[in-house]
Formats: sequence, structure tokens, C-alpha cells
Amino acid sequence: MRWALPGLIGGAAVLALASELRVARPVRALTGAWRTMRIEPRDATRLGVSFRLPQVDAMGLDPHSSLQSILEYPFELLRLGAYWLLVEPAAGQFHTEELDWQLETAERAGKQVLLCVGAVKTFGYPEYFVPPWRQPRPIREGVLVHPGDHAWLMQPALEFVTRIVERYRGCSAIIGWQIEHESVDTLGLEHSWRLGADFVAAEIAAVRRADPTRPILLNGFLPMSNLVALQQWWRTRDQGDSLQFAIEHADILGLDVYPRHGLLSLGPVTAYLSGGDGIGPRSLRTRLLQDARARQRRVIITEGQAEPWETVVEPPDPRQAAMFSCTPEQVIANYNDCIQWADDLEAYLFWGAEYWLLRARSGDSSYLGAFARVLEES
Repeated sequence: MRWALPGLIGGAAVLALASELRVARPVRALTGAWRTMRIEPRDATRLGVSFRLPQVDAMGLDPHSSLQSILEYPFELLRLGAYWLLVEPAAGQFHTEELDWQLETAERAGKQVLLCVGAVKTFGYPEYFVPPWRQPRPIREGVLVHPGDHAWLMQPALEFVTRIVERYRGCSAIIGWQIEHESVDTLGLEHSWRLGADFVAAEIAAVRRADPTRPILLNGFLPMSNLVALQQWWRTRDQGDSLQFAIEHADILGLDVYPRHGLLSLGPVTAYLSGGDGIGPRSLRTRLLQDARARQRRVIITEGQAEPWETVVEPPDPRQAAMFSCTPEQVIANYNDCIQWADDLEAYLFWGAEYWLLRARSGDSSYLGAFARVLEES
């Protein structure tokens, strides 16, 4: 019996992981099924999108017309980012003209704004936006970035978030400040260094001093499969992950939700992790929401997957087809699933608005159509 129980547990783990693994051709024909899917009611949950200036540029879109096109839709919340690299491209420069315009345009459109002030990490690839002139040497891989041994980064980061908050705290459209992005987690698989909890805590304190009236939002990646949950636990086991840090330090907990993403391309097919409904992820999500509720934290979905996540950086744009990791039908399905997680879910922000515009420019308006259906029928 000493060997039977570990064998059973190991077998169960293998089965759980196997159930989440899908091997499929990445390109799928468009079906139009999104037009007739049921839309779950959202009740008091507010809907919105994130607007990623770096992705707009990478996709060859015009930032002003892109934002104006998105703002025509009747959603309530818009998440914007103050990208340190773009604001301070060189010593002595502080360019906020673009962010000024975005905020003014959002306010005229009647949207409320969550503004991510960074400083080190902000949403949107590559997520790391420290200006090169502010970085005398690379951050060593595998380390925790603490204020004491990274003063060269800590002090400028504090100055940046303070200056951004002081500049925009008079903007009535802003309803909260997001600090960092998935604050104490790694930058995907590309880097193994992480911000220390004390580094982010110092940024939080600086933002609260600059504006004690608005809530602080911290977001984290919610594992939707057993494999990702295990990996996230292992990589953050010393100080905990961004979700737990957010529950302990933020006013608003933001969940980044990606039920399906590419792992490895294998010739004509791709291996995907496709989870979300397994016992492990469900149990983790339940405990997380209970913990947040016990601490009286507000909860939002900061990133509800609404664009493909394949094995390449930029989501592909196939003509007259869709990618397996997120079809237009899954834009609705992901919303439907998340909106039922909790009665007190405050907001759901769709992730991928720039990609929808790229698709529309290529002749496929189905992603925008799926988004519009949720807005109109929920």
C-alpha cells in the first residue's frame, strides 16, 4: 500500500494534465456560430476593454482612429497604460501628449478609466517598459528585485509613478490606479527575475501618498490548467504569486483569464493547453474568490481572453479563418463562463480590441460582432 497511493496520485495527475492538452490544426474556418450563441446576463457587472498602444503600433494600426473606433461601442470601462519607455524615452524628456489625448478622448466618450502607471511592467507585450537610459545594467536572471540592491531602478520607478499620478489625479474619468502588471510574477518564459514584494509595496505607498482617494488595482494571471498552476506555484514559491499579493495589498483584485493557449508547434498542428473546467483550476478559483471576499476586495476580470494566443508573439491574422486558441465563438464563451463565477464580479474587460480592428481591416468583422452582441444582449 505504500506504493499504491503515490501511484494513484501520480496517475490522476497525468490524467488531469492529459485532459487539458489538445493537439489541433491552428487555423479553423469561420462558422458564424457566434451570431446565435446564448449570452449570459451580466446584471451589475460592467464591461470594458484594454487599449494597448504597443500592440496598435505592432499591428500597423493608427492609434487615434483605433481608439476612436473602439470608443464608439457602448461599454463602460477602459484600461489605459502609462508606458514608461514612451513617456521618458531619453533623459530630460517627459512626453505625455499621447496619454493626455487618450484620457481626454475617453472622457468625452463618457468612459471610466483604470490607468496602469507601471512603472517597470505594464500590460501589452513585451510588458517590460523601463527606458534603456534608466537601466545601467540588465537585471540578473533568477533574482528578486528588492529596493535595497536595485536602488538604481527603485528610485526612478517611484518618481515616475508619483509624477504620473500627480499629473492625472485631477482627471474625473480615472476611477483607479493599476500598479505594475502581474506585479510579482515573471515576464512569461522570457525572463526569470521577479519584482520583490517590497519593491511593489513601495510603489503602492507612493501612489497612495500621491492620491489617497482612488483604489489600487493589482492583477495576476489566473491558472486555467493544472500544468500552469503547478508552474506558477513553483516559480513563485518563495514570496507567493501576484494573485495572493493582490489580495493582501490591493483594493481591487484583477484576474487575467486565458482558457486556451498554444504551447508548441508540431509541423501542421499545435499543442494547446485548454483548461478551465478541471477540478484543480476550479478549486483554486473558488479559494481565491473566497479569500478576496473575506478581505473585502473588489474583483474584476482585467483580461478576458478575446484574441488568439498561439506560439508566436503577435496573434496571426488568417484570411477567412480563425485561430484555434480563440475563435469569435470563444470570445462569447469565455465571457459566459467568467460572468457566472461570482455574483459580485464588478467588471469584465475583454482583451484583444486591437486585434479585432486588425481583423476588420482584413475583412472579418466577426470578433467585433461577437463583442457587440455581448454588449447589446447581456
